[in-house]
Amino acid sequence: MKSFRAFVIKEFKHIFRDVRTLVILFGMPVVLVILFGFAITTEINNAKIAVLDLAHDNYSHKLLDKISSSGYFNIADDLKSYSEIEKSFSKGDIKLAVVIGENFGKKLINDKDAEIQIITDASDPNTANIVSGYLTAIIQNFTFETGALKPPLVTVKSQMLYNPENKSVFMFVPGVMTIILMLVSAMMTSITIAKEKELGTMEILLVSPLKPWVIIVGKIVPYLFLSIVNSITILLLGLFVFQIPMNGSHILLFSEVLLFIISSLTLGLLISTITDTQQSAMLISMLGLMLPTILLSGFIFPISSMPVILQYISNILPAKWFIIIIKSIMLKGTGFDTIMFETSIIVIITLILGIMTIKKFKIRLE
Repeated sequence: MKSFRAFVIKEFKHIFRDVRTLVILFGMPVVLVILFGFAITTEINNAKIAVLDLAHDNYSHKLLDKISSSGYFNIADDLKSYSEIEKSFSKGDIKLAVVIGENFGKKLINDKDAEIQIITDASDPNTANIVSGYLTAIIQNFTFETGALKPPLVTVKSQMLYNPENKSVFMFVPGVMTIILMLVSAMMTSITIAKEKELGTMEILLVSPLKPWVIIVGKIVPYLFLSIVNSITILLLGLFVFQIPMNGSHILLFSEVLLFIISSLTLGLLISTITDTQQSAMLISMLGLMLPTILLSGFIFPISSMPVILQYISNILPAKWFIIIIKSIMLKGTGFDTIMFETSIIVIITLILGIMTIKKFKIRLE
């Protein structure tokens, strides 16, 4: 019994001396609870909307005040004509547009049919349905508050842009493509250099005449090719099996996919240079890449409803910007001028990751 107790005590000491084990035991549950608790929500808060008020009367102003004070919506764009609606949606931030018909207040008072049109960005059908439902409820509540004894006198007409049939696959294919590219590109490359260290073959690279950047590029090329094949396969399945439209430029789409792949590969190599074992590299990839990509990229859950700190974290994830880009090109048919900002962010992130990778790799060589 004494031997068993001594053995157990020894195991406890080993566990508490190993920082990585402690991180897995105590850090991972905390991270998972926080991420899942705050990120997984179907509620909408401060969703940006555009407004086209054709009435400009007292009742339309009261309705807009009620919408903005609800906490669910933030009026970010005041439109002047119907032609501006499409431009507003192409920016990517606007989730919904409200069109208040002419003589809204007069028709409401005279018990006539006052018309409001709700236009949603259905490239994300889940969010589109939620924001449309919220706004319809607010409009109906406003109608009752006017003192009408009859049923609501406001006719709400809904229109789904970019996804008129409200197919959820339009949202999932870009998201799944992002996750798969991240899986193949980042996770697989994260174990490459770590594998060399673990197998003892790193010494061969250390004494070779190859420069660090040559070794890094050599590690990237095979996975770059495999990732391109994967991306083409996913796009073909989306186009021909799930009937997802391709409204934008094929060349622009392929260029953006290639940029995201390079960014993911570079991120994987950075993880590989700062870890010594394949197990450590895979663990960091899972916690640092896969979960944030799924939860914080806007793939499933709306970023605007998350706590501010998580919204800031999402801004440094290339996956967030890539999903915006691929939806804009495929579903909205936008050009490079519209996605220039998102593309620039991915380029900057890739350059920073590349510089960090080369610096860390040089340190390992010394």
